[in-house]
Amino acid sequence: MRNALALSLALLAAAAVAEVPHLKKTGNATQLIVDGKPFIMIAGEAHNSSASAIDYMDRVLAKFAQLNANTFLAPIAWEQFEPAEGKYDYTLIDGMVRLARKHNQKVVVLWFGSWKNGVSSYAPEWVKRDGQRFPEARNKAGSFKTLLSTLSETNRDVDARAFAALMRRIKKIDAGKNTVIMVQVQNEIGIRPELRDHAKDADAAFASAVPKPLMDYLSAHKDGLHPELLKRWGASGFKAEGTWDEVFGGTPGAEEAFSVWHYARYVEAVTVAGKKEYPLPMYVNAWLPAPDAPMGNYPCGGPVAHMLDVWRAAAPSIDLFAPDIYLGTFKEICAEYTRDGNPLMIPEHARDDDVAAKAYWAFGRHQGLCFAPFGFESFTTNHPIVAAYGILNQLMPLIGAAQGTGRLTAVFCQNNEQPTQERISIGGWTLLARAEAGKKEHNGRGGAIIIQTGDDEFIAAGHDFTLNAEGNTRFLSVEMGRIENGAFKPELRLNGDESGANWQVRHPAFSSNHFLGPARPRIFRFRLFRYEG
Repeated sequence: MRNALALSLALLAAAAVAEVPHLKKTGNATQLIVDGKPFIMIAGEAHNSSASAIDYMDRVLAKFAQLNANTFLAPIAWEQFEPAEGKYDYTLIDGMVRLARKHNQKVVVLWFGSWKNGVSSYAPEWVKRDGQRFPEARNKAGSFKTLLSTLSETNRDVDARAFAALMRRIKKIDAGKNTVIMVQVQNEIGIRPELRDHAKDADAAFASAVPKPLMDYLSAHKDGLHPELLKRWGASGFKAEGTWDEVFGGTPGAEEAFSVWHYARYVEAVTVAGKKEYPLPMYVNAWLPAPDAPMGNYPCGGPVAHMLDVWRAAAPSIDLFAPDIYLGTFKEICAEYTRDGNPLMIPEHARDDDVAAKAYWAFGRHQGLCFAPFGFESFTTNHPIVAAYGILNQLMPLIGAAQGTGRLTAVFCQNNEQPTQERISIGGWTLLARAEAGKKEHNGRGGAIIIQTGDDEFIAAGHDFTLNAEGNTRFLSVEMGRIENGAFKPELRLNGDESGANWQVRHPAFSSNHFLGPARPRIFRFRLFRYEG
């Protein structure tokens, strides 16, 4: 009997490992399941050229591990993967997977195919040299735009063929080992400063009827469309058919919708080809428009928030849409990209001083899948993100268990806010939370992730924050410690100066106690009770 049980457990464990990484809906959250468990991408994105040579990539991955990341986001460039048509070079993808295992990192592969940041610089030389076979978009003056046309089936098909070959190779070298856990299809796509392609075939398509599948989608989802898209459609009186100008109330809104549809249809074909070979989760990232900026200051065609409904209609095989965040409105962007159940994945973020607190917010308030500052290897080992990532790695089992349950939240004070006390509800309790603007010596704004681990027990981790109770709710105990294998290990019980005589949880626990290292983020466990006198 004992041997049979051991065999069953071994078979279950083997099945979990063999399972392809996938997304799973849990409560109101979407989780990435890897090896049978929720996986949180405590990540970084490498600089664009960091994965173009094996020895250099080895050094970069070593730095990622040193900085406490668990996931490496890096490109595979079409020009290096298919240097001659139909001839694939597996050196870099094989090396990436092998080196990631060496440095204990998971991998998100970024396919730099037809477009990267609104241009086609990563296309192979044999594509770039043959403009007759592989046409480019044009501006209004008729000049070439140095980006491949979305309307060319030839362009689309050769990209899809190469991407399918990449996914086939990943399956061959990694299926069952799950080093590669997700794939980004293209990078920050779109056209700028024009709003659309002005080649002859594009002009003809723009003057034609809006495709019926898009009109059917808009009609079926009218009540939930993004307000900006609804406004553009509404300008025509919600026409059920017509040209792009007729349906979307004229340019420039019609031109952007046109570009989005054609980029998304192209990406859909590439994605379908890749998933047919190996169905890892796949996403598309967005270069975001600055607040109140006119169209044309960002690439038109990408999955910006007000165009996600068009993307959903055109590219149903894409699993999620991800913002690349270089703007100050971090909270607003996170909220916008979690509308309609889109899981929050941040594959690029500016390498600023506040990234540690923003990571707590992304994972805690929005149950994010990934947080990844760009050019991660450029961080120094004393940057706040390093200690924060160390803490988040400890917390990963607790975060995974709390996602989708209402037992997970966060506090963060971003740079367009003044520190104020926020009332947060978690698991039937109410706390007054405050994150500070950030002390100069702490190098970054405050924030914390908060997890309910029992009926009256909580974990709070971060820096420069305070939690108070209100009414008849009080703190029963406050401890500082670490997490080992999902369990809290106390290092110090706090009272007196370090917790305001058990009236609050705060970081620094006591700024005058320099032995505690007040600039270092910490993990606290606290218990609450309701006083009834």
